Amino acid sequence: MSFGKNLQYLRRLDSGMTQETLAEKLNVSRQTVSKWELDSAQPEMEKALELCRIFNVSLDNLFREDLDSYDEHYSDLRVETVPAFRCIRHAVISDDPESDAIDRVRAIARECGIEHPKVIGWDFPAVSPEQSNLYHMHGYEAAWMLPEGITPEGREIFEQKEHRYAAIHIERPFDAPFTIIPRGYKTLMDYMQVNGLNHTEKDVIPCFETDGENMDIYIACG
Repeated sequence: MSFGKNLQYLRRLDSGMTQETLAEKLNVSRQTVSKWELDSAQPEMEKALELCRIFNVSLDNLFREDLDSYDEHYSDLRVETVPAFRCIRHAVISDDPESDAIDRVRAIARECGIEHPKVIGWDFPAVSPEQSNLYHMHGYEAAWMLPEGITPEGREIFEQKEHRYAAIHIERPFDAPFTIIPRGYKTLMDYMQVNGLNHTEKDVIPCFETDGENMDIYIACG
């Protein structure tokens, strides 16, 4: 763990705050902030508590945890308004539900004449302990975001109103998906915490990922 790396990480999450800006907030010099981030000095308790207030973290977060997961895979942390959309959804419980669910909604899109559908997906917990522990199964739900004028026959249509989401872009998530994607969610949740954004599940898809070689992760803001 490194206080300096944690401080640098939190500063980057706060809309790219510069060392100069942070120094002004704390009434110290930029060189002092630089020394903190290089771990060549540490703040007095008063300044440490002020850092906790600025970044909405605890002293344990700041000094004892390893917060830094902001590397070359992650970029474009932002708050984005996702326009209203309609979609059809397909859920699968299997040992590879992501591929099964996404392939199914892609097939439905092809049946409607759409060769390059916009597909999103998310995990869901509707799995029994036996399915999870004995058969190593988990659940995933994929959705095809329907183009204007397309309404597949015999399919239930889900409609979502325009809503704000916190989002992050991930390059090459499948280089190491079981590490890179969870760390992407953690980075995004840290970003929300630092910027005072609350997660909501009311009347929206709470979180989702875009499909493709690269991906964006979205978490709904209250």
